[in-house]
Amino acid sequence: MVLNESNAIPEFGSSRSAKDTTLDANKGAWPGIASIQVTRENGTWHLCSGALVSHRWVLTAASCFIGAGDVLKWKVVIGATDLAQPGHGAAVFQIKQLLKHQHYDPTTARNNIALLELEQPVECSDYIQLGCVPDSALAVPELRTCYIAGWRAAPDSAPGPRLVLQEAKVRLMDVQLCNSSRWYGGAVQPQDLCAGYPRGGIDTCQGDIGGPLVCKDKTHDHFWLVGLASWGKGCASARRPGIFTSTQRFHSWIRAHAGPSLTGPAPAPKATLNSPEPQELVPPKLEPPKLEPPKPEPPKPKPSAESSHPFMDISFPKETLTGFLRKLQEVLELLKNRTG
Repeated sequence: MVLNESNAIPEFGSSRSAKDTTLDANKGAWPGIASIQVTRENGTWHLCSGALVSHRWVLTAASCFIGAGDVLKWKVVIGATDLAQPGHGAAVFQIKQLLKHQHYDPTTARNNIALLELEQPVECSDYIQLGCVPDSALAVPELRTCYIAGWRAAPDSAPGPRLVLQEAKVRLMDVQLCNSSRWYGGAVQPQDLCAGYPRGGIDTCQGDIGGPLVCKDKTHDHFWLVGLASWGKGCASARRPGIFTSTQRFHSWIRAHAGPSLTGPAPAPKATLNSPEPQELVPPKLEPPKLEPPKPEPPKPKPSAESSHPFMDISFPKETLTGFLRKLQEVLELLKNRTG
């Protein structure tokens, strides 16, 4: 978080000073915010923020992991307001895998969104809760009460920086205004949100990338996780508000990976006339092949009178034929003697 006191606009009442526009967050006030940290030889460092959206998944920005190296050695702290003294309500998790959006473009920050899967599931408590990602049914631009949060060095921290969670109220701004020539000149993507103030003064900064932008529902007493801190030019400058990745635009992508518990259980799909009811997939049973008796060959057709041979083939046993020839030879010899 960053506060430019010369430009800050009091948002908590006219009697407050510019210094009051960012407040230290009470413990448990941001139960879904996460600190993404890396441990190196010179200590453990907070690099980015994120938001818990499922018992195993933290939503953040893909730009946090440019040249990150082995992300599986990083860790995620949830439920803490003071990173130097997380307290009993906080929990630390190792990272199982990183899923960056497949079409993330680091040059334009298009599709700047990612998911971190945690090694162990998160148990919710007074200090740890899941954020609600809106679907297309919510009119996000109509929400008026919005807040950002991030860790900022405490002014009295010594000898080293002590990061404490701070919050501030912001306004959702018209994206076309943010994209005008005197502002961001067309660099804001269609799936982005713009939040802050025209004069600047209150803004997210480097360590807040991936952090949540939440807005209060117009009719119910809960907040929606509508954005993730993505980028900006400078911090808290005039006509340079914070740019946030709209979670609503990526609701289907988030749900596909993090599960259906983002906005409550989804209703079962109704069968239509053109769509058969879903069937359970059961592996086929393997049965032995049935052995059928061989089929008798059909009888050969008898030759007709026109096609039959004039002589009939007669076969005799060999001994009978030999005896017949011997008798015939004897008769011929007898006839020869009588004629002679």
